[in-house]
Amino acid sequence: MIECSRKRFFAWLKRDNPNPQTELKYNSNFEMLIAVILSTQATDVSVNKATAQLYKVVNTPHSILRLGGKKLKKHIQTIALFNTKTKNILKTCDLLLDKYEGQVPNYRKSLESLPGVGR
Repeated sequence: MIECSRKRFFAWLKRDNPNPQTELKYNSNFEMLIAVILSTQATDVSVNKATAQLYKVVNTPHSILRLGGKKLKKHIQTIALFNTKTKNILKTCDLLLDKYEGQVPNYRKSLESLPGVGR
């Protein structure tokens, strides 16, 4: 019974919006990942404002790590929980380089293992 309801619900969503899009702005999987980390308890508008400037300066795990936490905070300080998000972004960049050759993983379990990413 529950499975049937779930299928009907997703069928309804697909019918209502067959091609859903995010309002977050990004040009790569990595930029999308960072935007998602920043979006927790924040509006897409505030994330887009911060990332528009951030991505002009850094947009790879290497470049964010070179930028460092102090400078990263300056770019995202208008977003809620920016201190925690700075730590999560730096840890995520480290993990991407150490475990995934600098690439955003394709599997949900791997993505959810990254700091600041959840379901």
